[in-house]
Amino acid sequence: MSSTEPAKVQLLRLFDLLYDHDGYGTLKIEMRLLRKGQKEIILDCGKQYRFVVDFNPAKPNK
Repeated sequence: MSSTEPAKVQLLRLFDLLYDHDGYGTLKIEMRLLRKGQKEIILDCGKQYRFVVDFNPAKPNK
């Protein structure tokens, strides 16, 4: 299981909640680079869900 799984599961839950809701809603996703090898993922849907995940940047193609 990768370190991003909990964030992905929560994202799908929030999507389903918004889809099933009778009104309207918003879902915002922010990603920030933290110290080397980590990113913070923030899911904002009225309430914020924060996750810190491992990140290995891709090497640029030359």
